Amino acid sequence: MNAAKCRALFETLREVNPAPATELEYSSPFELLIAVLLSAQATDVGVNKATRKLYPVAHTPQQILDLGEEGLIGYIKTIGLYKTKARHVMATCRILAEQYGGEVPRDRAALEALPGVGRKTANVVLNTAFGEATIAVDTHIFRVANRTGLAPGKNVQVVEHKLLKVVPQEFLHDAHHWLILHGRYVCKARKPECWHCAIEPLCEFREKTEAPSI
Repeated sequence: MNAAKCRALFETLREVNPAPATELEYSSPFELLIAVLLSAQATDVGVNKATRKLYPVAHTPQQILDLGEEGLIGYIKTIGLYKTKARHVMATCRILAEQYGGEVPRDRAALEALPGVGRKTANVVLNTAFGEATIAVDTHIFRVANRTGLAPGKNVQVVEHKLLKVVPQEFLHDAHHWLILHGRYVCKARKPECWHCAIEPLCEFREKTEAPSI
């Protein structure tokens, strides 16, 4: 996709959704970090249902440590892989409490060193909690970047690198949210809904789909 089409694509996404945001519910960088950690292979809806009960009781590293692993599991057992995630959350909380005064570090290396936190999670926290121009490539963004021709690549690292190069600077901060929401609700995996896609005229996906017959 050339630069002119790329700019037009993001201008269109901005017109459709001027203020994109994560669908995870949080009120602090720590709550966001835990929510993103819990969201791996789970839906934002499912995570929000769990954290709505958890956060009123425990919303700091020390408070979650005070719950204990079994106590935490009681709140997150409806989420996939909850046992593994509980171990990661407890270990992460211990590091935050002991090494960072209970605060989430604004540093990629420090974030990626936390149990259960990889590059994607670090990118989400840096972008959403701290306002940095990062792009966390998940399955939705990977699909949209490849389908549209925006930033094709064989793996998430390649796609992330390409997106950071081709997305105009003014759109970089919000690009992550625009692309993930577009992939979640319009450019779906099995049946992309091209018939009501705002960026369809700019998209280079060859196998465009038609509206379902009534």
